[in-house]
Amino acid sequence: MTAPDLRSRFAATLHALLRDAGADTETGVGTGTSSGADPSPYADNLLARWAEPQRRYHTTDHLTAVLDHIDTLAEYADDPDLVRLAAWFHDAVYRPDRSENEERSARLAERALPEAGLSDDGTSEVARLVRLTTTHAAEPGDRNGAVLCDADLAILASGPDAYAAYTAAVREEYGFVPDDAFRAGRAAVLEQLLALPRLFRTPYGTERWEAPARRNLASELASLTG
Repeated sequence: MTAPDLRSRFAATLHALLRDAGADTETGVGTGTSSGADPSPYADNLLARWAEPQRRYHTTDHLTAVLDHIDTLAEYADDPDLVRLAAWFHDAVYRPDRSENEERSARLAERALPEAGLSDDGTSEVARLVRLTTTHAAEPGDRNGAVLCDADLAILASGPDAYAAYTAAVREEYGFVPDDAFRAGRAAVLEQLLALPRLFRTPYGTERWEAPARRNLASELASLTG
């Protein structure tokens, strides 16, 4: 998906939320909100972040995939447009050598979204969802969280070629880590995921993605541990 397409997608999501909140969006998508803010600079800032050179997997391709998966899972969310905004922000701050990316991404959302006209409640929910991607441990009944986490983890259920490309891109992002340390750290992550009673929380994810994701994770773990 091209940058203009993504920019329009961001603006459409933001305008839908403002319209549902009773805001005046008669000026049309991309031309302004009731707060006087134009969505385009916010989208451009986010797209620039998603295109940073240190990224290999956490790129605009990943953003597009997560947004597409949210569209597929939208019926399971209470507020699918808030989930879409959370997808835009969930890896907006991404440094592979840092551990506070999700928190910094959430704080970015807390600064930007009120300026763009989103309500305090909407902003808080987006920030909560972004922070949830630290663990992907959505609680029972957290329909928005389940959709975002499933969409973000859907790559784990991809076919062999796509999964191999994903793991290769992750390794590139951590190119500064020696092989032995990376293998040990990655294996620990895979073991933690496989120990979860469920990787996916939505009915769609449980039915379509759970089994292939576990096969992929187990196969990768075996290749790392010999």
